[in-house]
Amino acid sequence: MEIIWTGLHSLITGNLKMQGYTSMWMFLIYGCAVFLEPIHDIIKRWRWYTRGIIWVVLIWGMEYTSGFIMIGLLGIAPWHYLGPFAIDNLVRIDYAPAWFAAGLIFESMHKKLDIYDIV
Repeated sequence: MEIIWTGLHSLITGNLKMQGYTSMWMFLIYGCAVFLEPIHDIIKRWRWYTRGIIWVVLIWGMEYTSGFIMIGLLGIAPWHYLGPFAIDNLVRIDYAPAWFAAGLIFESMHKKLDIYDIV
C-alpha cells in the first residue's frame, strides 16, 4: 500500500517511472494491524460510515503512536509529513478520506480471507 501511494505521488509530481518506496520498518508497523481483527469482528455489522470513521481514528492512532515511539527510541520515523494538515509530522488530517477507504477495503479483504481456515 505504501509503495502504491508513493508511486502515485511520484506520477502526480511528474515522474513517469512512478517510483514507489517504503521503509523496512513498515513491515513491523503494518504487522501490528493484526490487533485490528478483533475490532473488525465487533463492528462488522455497524453502518459502513461509522466503521470508516473508526478505521480512520485507529489508523491515525497507530501511525502517530508508532512514529512517536520510533522517534523516542531511535530518533527516526519512516515518514515525515509536511504541510498545514500535518500533526507533529506524524499524521495528516487530509489523509482521512484515504484511510476511510482503506479501512473499508481491508474489511472486504478480511471477509474474503475468512473463508479459509488457516490455523
